[in-house]
Amino acid sequence: MLALDILAENNFGDTRSGGLAGPMGLFIIILLAVATVLLIRNMTARIRRLPAEFPGQNDSPGKPSDEDKSTTV
Repeated sequence: MLALDILAENNFGDTRSGGLAGPMGLFIIILLAVATVLLIRNMTARIRRLPAEFPGQNDSPGKPSDEDKSTTV
């Protein structure tokens, strides 16, 4: 039993009860959640402001447009 007692001993720094790991972890998780919500709201607003079609946009991406045909030699 002596070997198990030695292995079970806590030698990993401060052993006080009521440390700050729990509250600090909760604070970081809440901070990340708020940042994620704000980023999603920002990107949604930017996507809504985009036009439905951009000027010079082709319906078929494989087919060259008239502008592309005039520039080829």
